[in-house]
Amino acid sequence: MKGNILTPGGWIHGELRHGAFIEAVDGHEVDPAANGDDYILPGFIDVHVHGGAGRDMMEGGDAPHVIAALHAKHGTTALLATTMTAPIEDIDRALGAIGGAARARGKGEARILGVHLEGPYINSGKLGAQPPYAREATLDEVKRFNAAAPMRLITVAPEIDGHMELLRAIADAGIRVQIGHTNGSYEDGVQALAHGAAGFTHLFNAMPGLHHREPGMVGAALAHAEYAEIIPDLLHVHPGAIKTALRCIPKLFCVTDSTAAAGMPDGEYMLGRQVVHKCMGGVRLQDGTLAGSTLTMDQALRNLVKIGLPLAEASLRVSTNAADYLGETRRGRLAPGCHADYVVLDRELNIKAVYIEGEMQ
Repeated sequence: MKGNILTPGGWIHGELRHGAFIEAVDGHEVDPAANGDDYILPGFIDVHVHGGAGRDMMEGGDAPHVIAALHAKHGTTALLATTMTAPIEDIDRALGAIGGAARARGKGEARILGVHLEGPYINSGKLGAQPPYAREATLDEVKRFNAAAPMRLITVAPEIDGHMELLRAIADAGIRVQIGHTNGSYEDGVQALAHGAAGFTHLFNAMPGLHHREPGMVGAALAHAEYAEIIPDLLHVHPGAIKTALRCIPKLFCVTDSTAAAGMPDGEYMLGRQVVHKCMGGVRLQDGTLAGSTLTMDQALRNLVKIGLPLAEASLRVSTNAADYLGETRRGRLAPGCHADYVVLDRELNIKAVYIEGEMQ
């Protein structure tokens, strides 16, 4: 594959050679603005995917495969299948299907790296669009979930009784813990980071905001976090707030928080046990509450460039930083020995081709 290739060392104009893994990247340093060739970027990595193509992860069955295929078309080469707060039988059904899809990637599908368990260990006072089934976490239940499908990331409200003590045990088990859907204070956030939490779920959304005398959970993130998710659909978060987070959080990364409505026309869709409505570019509950998004990662990249990020930095935010966060050292970068996961974009940043583990999708 020839073009303007974004490597860990910067842009080169040359050739990318690969089988399932990258064998060589040859060429010379270049300013990609100096020619009209395509851009070749690391494949996008999305750690917060509820659905797409009319399907929801909580359905079970073949839903994870259908969803992974929709997102692959938009340049996502790896993702975390994300669950909802729900009754235990719903979560078990979803995890059974996700576990199978993670073990066997189908043709044309993004690689499912595991699960982002967004609920049920959240604060019932900050459900957002989550159904009212929040409850306290236990290590035994986390272990049981992990046996069904690999837990890579769990969202927790640290202020709930027993959760602060549990954070370290979950982190020590090799699972990333994020703070989210929380009414916790600035102090709760700082303490949770000290106890093993590593990031924040959809920063600014479903958490106390920043005030100069009461910094809140957003203040804890801006002052102390190395990593955090953000939804750059320009609806969940104002561009100015995105820029603030970019200046404060070194490895801020983007997620879609996409629902079944992604890639679909306006209408009604399911998000867990709840009906959501796609209209006016967003997804909402009947009362108007934002309920995930219709965002895809190629549009996230374009939105970052639209608000002023250089393309190379935007690529970090939709790929490399998330890979680093998950410890996926052979994804999210174009270098010898890494998975041949990449996207080819035209000069308007539209998808021309997607390769996952060396195969064109």
